[in-house]
Amino acid sequence: MAASRVVSLAPSATATVAALGAADRLVGVTAHCELSDDPDAGSAHGEGSPTVVGGWLNPDLDRVVDLDPDVVLTSDALQADLADDCRDRGLDVAHREPATLDDAVEGFAARGADVERPEAGERLAADARDRLDRIADAVADRPRPTAYCEEWSDPPMAAGNWVPDAVRAAGGRYPFVDPGERSREVDPAAVARADPDHVVVHVCGHGDRVDPATVAERDWVDAPVHVVDDSLLNQPSPALIDGVERLAHLLHPEAFSAAGDDPEA
Repeated sequence: MAASRVVSLAPSATATVAALGAADRLVGVTAHCELSDDPDAGSAHGEGSPTVVGGWLNPDLDRVVDLDPDVVLTSDALQADLADDCRDRGLDVAHREPATLDDAVEGFAARGADVERPEAGERLAADARDRLDRIADAVADRPRPTAYCEEWSDPPMAAGNWVPDAVRAAGGRYPFVDPGERSREVDPAAVARADPDHVVVHVCGHGDRVDPATVAERDWVDAPVHVVDDSLLNQPSPALIDGVERLAHLLHPEAFSAAGDDPEA
């Protein structure tokens, strides 16, 4: 059966489905999912915008069942129990738990298969790898500045999962969390000892609405503070590749200035 009716309970899955050109198959999403305002990019069968079924950790599964989806998309270990609850209700679930940058890129192809768009998924993954290769070429043989990436600020938490890979792909060092490990609270003294050259703040759920002064004023921070929209680093969707490019420009502006290649322009 073609996956013509898709419910996405994960913002990363929703963004990936949209990047696959399959947003018209979405009949249900969470309140945390973002889609284009383009009226021509509505849900399947010309029904208008997808139904919002609740939060990404507490959706209304009765509403999900009523939407009669061909597949339900979930992501992250935090949604593993939710995926099981959906299966218990007889729903077909495609659950993914990417932990590294490679996992995220491979997940683009996997999501293509999940929504019966395998060729689009393979193209999306190949494009992501090409973009990462271009970044690697641009920052090759350059000194690697240390970056501290903060996913949450109260208490301060160093970003994990794919973010350590993203920093390294952007030409930096990241001694705070190993790739694939979960984000964790940091010891301010340990951050000070690492003496980062850059501090990147991407607080979950805040977009880019964070005052950098709230971080810069800490007595254990002595580096430029950059606020980055959290969707660029916290979400294993194609936006993550945008995030790697953004990091590369922050860490190595001289590598891109000659070409006038500025993602903020």
